[in-house]
Amino acid sequence: MVLEMKVPSPGESITEVEIATWLVKDGDYVEKDQAIAEVDSDKATLELPAEASGIITLKAEEGDAVKVGQVVCLIDTGAAKPDGAAAPAKEEKAAEAPKAEEKKEEPKKEEPKAAPAEEKTYATGTPSPAARKILDEKNIDASTVTGTGKGGRITKDDAVNHVPSMGTPTGGNRGSEKTKLSMLRRKVAERLVSAKNETAMLTTFNEVNMTPINNIRNEYKDAFKAKHGGVSLGYMSFFTKAVVRALQLFPDVNSMMDGDYKISYDFVDVSIAVSGPKGLMVPVVRNAEALSFRGIEAEIKRLALRARDGQITVDDMTGGTFTITNGGVFGSMLSTPIINPPQSGILGMHNIIERPIAVNGKVEIHPMMYVALSYDHRIIDGRESVGFLVAVKEGLENPVELLMDNNPKKALEL
Repeated sequence: MVLEMKVPSPGESITEVEIATWLVKDGDYVEKDQAIAEVDSDKATLELPAEASGIITLKAEEGDAVKVGQVVCLIDTGAAKPDGAAAPAKEEKAAEAPKAEEKKEEPKKEEPKAAPAEEKTYATGTPSPAARKILDEKNIDASTVTGTGKGGRITKDDAVNHVPSMGTPTGGNRGSEKTKLSMLRRKVAERLVSAKNETAMLTTFNEVNMTPINNIRNEYKDAFKAKHGGVSLGYMSFFTKAVVRALQLFPDVNSMMDGDYKISYDFVDVSIAVSGPKGLMVPVVRNAEALSFRGIEAEIKRLALRARDGQITVDDMTGGTFTITNGGVFGSMLSTPIINPPQSGILGMHNIIERPIAVNGKVEIHPMMYVALSYDHRIIDGRESVGFLVAVKEGLENPVELLMDNNPKKALEL
């Protein structure tokens, strides 16, 4: 029996995927549930498992765009699993290999005899036709080029790599490679360009003194990790809590444009940008306003691990009312993050650097972070954008009172 394997639907609204990589070859025997291909949608890269065991026949090539429901391979379920019958054939080929090598030795002995003929044909320093064209284009005298070809002939590579005594150097590698972007990467590019072209995007900046958060983490991080099964107390839970508070104070930042209408939300689904093997992923921490510090850190850890292991799904990345991205983990000091459409705002975190600041009229050294809010000016005015970022700053610089209700142990569930 021959089974037709069709492309399953990776998620709602997705009608087409792209064969990124075949993990098996045409004619291979595959086991049921074995991953046979990786397919790209415009939202994620997913594995395609075999629906049955048997000999596979591929019906699509890598890079092909295929419709959901289209047949991409056939599996002959009646075929027997091959055993070691192919081993003797390999041994025969191995036995024949020395004979092939012996035959190749004869022309090698004749090569030195052919060399004098080459030397007589071309004078030393004579360029080949291709080399002559390159030298003429560069206005280089052939007598200044050392030929490395037979008989001292100037080859095309000699002409390309020749560095004149004066003028622009032409030596060094000048290779290039053209590769097709994955469907996911093309969709990301399309969305980023769309965000730049279709929104009135502006960015406002501020800076945060991270000393209060560092003090809390230094005091409670060991107890937090021990109490909550290895979940670490990081910066993201503080930033998520501060963002939730600021969004509740300035709800326009937690809204979206839909034509001539504004959609507002009474919940906060925070998209967290994480780096995975397939590039940037933005999974969603849902109902962040209802989560504790432990809940936020545990959910971020779960989503980050799924992204790292290539197990992230479309559902994990669908939705989101606001985005947080942390370029600081890569060393970024300051940036203008691009809005994640159709959202209206994105907060950019950056690296923490000790800098001198004025505190009560005195200069002190503190760990400081620049933060940036990019927002859609069509729906968010300057008052809301600046007020939102100031509210985030206030929450981070006074976390005990504004984020922990004056009880850090209770907030951290210790």
